[in-house]
Amino acid sequence: MDELRSSKYGSIAGYSGISKNNMGTDSSNQSKTLPQYIAALSVCMGAVAAGTVLGWTSNISEKLKAKELNGILIDTEELGWIGSLATIGAMLMCFPIGSICDFIGRKWGCISTVVPFTLGWGLIICANGTGMIYAGRFLTGLAGGSFCVAAPIYTSEIAQKEIRGTLGSYFQLLLTVGILIAYVAGAYMPVKAFSILCAMIPIAFAVIFFFQPETPVYFMKNNKPDEARSALQRLRGSDYNCDKEIQDIKASLEQNNETSVSFVDALKMKASKKACLICFGLMMFQQLSGVNAVIFFTGNIFESAGSTLPSSIATIIVGVVQVIATFLSSVFIDKFGRKMLLLGSIAFMMLSEFVLGIFFSLKDRGLVSPETASKIGILPVLCLIVFICAFSLGIGPIPWLISAELMPPEIKSVACSAAATFNWLLAFIVTKNYASLQIAIGGDSTFYIFSSICFMGIFFIYLMVFETKGKSVAEVQAILNGEKVDVNDGKAGIDNPAYK
Repeated sequence: MDELRSSKYGSIAGYSGISKNNMGTDSSNQSKTLPQYIAALSVCMGAVAAGTVLGWTSNISEKLKAKELNGILIDTEELGWIGSLATIGAMLMCFPIGSICDFIGRKWGCISTVVPFTLGWGLIICANGTGMIYAGRFLTGLAGGSFCVAAPIYTSEIAQKEIRGTLGSYFQLLLTVGILIAYVAGAYMPVKAFSILCAMIPIAFAVIFFFQPETPVYFMKNNKPDEARSALQRLRGSDYNCDKEIQDIKASLEQNNETSVSFVDALKMKASKKACLICFGLMMFQQLSGVNAVIFFTGNIFESAGSTLPSSIATIIVGVVQVIATFLSSVFIDKFGRKMLLLGSIAFMMLSEFVLGIFFSLKDRGLVSPETASKIGILPVLCLIVFICAFSLGIGPIPWLISAELMPPEIKSVACSAAATFNWLLAFIVTKNYASLQIAIGGDSTFYIFSSICFMGIFFIYLMVFETKGKSVAEVQAILNGEKVDVNDGKAGIDNPAYK
């Protein structure tokens, strides 16, 4: 869910920071990076809160069925709604949160998510029926979805370009940390105490983030150059000369205003059509791979598999792997490129789900004895570890990043919001229907379907996605339009295999 969502305002954020030449030739005007790291980590504390929403059901599904939450009886159908309603809330906020951030600011847009977070968890904690749980899950999902857009906007607009990729990766990393916290707390805490812990995290975020500045871009958009300069000074250090960067922001905003065209006209461009095809296709394969079913119902999958490893422990192992793999993705993404990581990621996801399907066929259809099935009970754990690791390295974070890199500036705001909405809609469909589908056709057939979708995704990525690593906005748009790209200085052109 990461750089995406930030990219809604990526065309403006592209100004950010001083150039390498400027840094290298004027040592007296080097900016400090520590304040930027602190600001990025502070805002991404909210990603931990969003992660707990995603991971809440994973290790408490059986507890909920056993009426451990205020004595409320919950069946499998209701559990599906509890898991999926958070995605509906998230989906509905993809468009409004951008306008909210424009109206009250990026900082207060992030802090405002604390209200639905707190109300949602309050409803769950005090629930006297499934209706209150549904409402609580919807509100916490709404807050999490809002934050998934607002926080990356903030990060992209406070970071200088040399470290923007690193700071942008913190969101996805801390989101997985939040999921891991939910896995651990759900396994070892009563449901109500676990929910109270989840409710405290967004409050802690608001207290910590309150002391960080608003973004310079927001101030300049609202004709407040003095406030923009003050914010930059806090983020770059007291000895840093902000003049050039302020001028860069101003020029970028003016250029955007001068070159703006209607959304409908921009959408007719060849580059826009191809960018939308690639971005929406990647979002589709990301969600139809079944990842949210795995995250929401990890514990159930292990229990169904009859693994000898306790499902709560297996879930935590998967969560730890997800955090590590997400961290590695932030390291590798600018080294190996987007396309290679996408292909490797979805290929290993396909294989792991296919093997998991074979395991369920052997076990559930009586093809092997119960003793044999028990002996290979570690297989589901290994398969899901591989699946989560592969997802976190490629198809998880990269579609959001590619949306930022491919969408033409003229449609970026609306198109990225539409892609995010599409992503959350598919997440709802998969999460809501996973349990019912598993009962109807069996766990093996369910994972065969997910594996087949990943198989089709391999061909889509190979044929449609081109490498964007190290390419400027102009070069990317030229490639999308089918134009030749300047090959000077060792840069590859449109005919290079890396673009195909």
